[in-house]
Amino acid sequence: MSSRLDFANVNAAALGAFPAVLSRLLPGGKIEGREFVALNPRRNDNRLGSFKIRWSGSRAGCWADFATGDRGGDPVSLVAYLENLSQGEAVRMLARMLGLETGGRRNE
Repeated sequence: MSSRLDFANVNAAALGAFPAVLSRLLPGGKIEGREFVALNPRRNDNRLGSFKIRWSGSRAGCWADFATGDRGGDPVSLVAYLENLSQGEAVRMLARMLGLETGGRRNE
């Protein structure tokens, strides 16, 4: 199984359970319409509003911190950002969180 296929499968699985994934990654966040709003743990964030993740619709998985300009387009990039990991490390972490097989170990 290629890492590209793993990446797509993990992202798809994460989007299928995205509200639960987001609650686990960002406890204390809340759903507002199609967005999950949370404090950004990567900075001294003390008010909800600038860090948002689209959890449903055609842009599900897109996220941005409007205070810093950090942004991404899928659950793997969100995990990489939040945990300060490479994309490869993030896909493996998210796959483990979701109980998925990742096809073995690789150095990326």
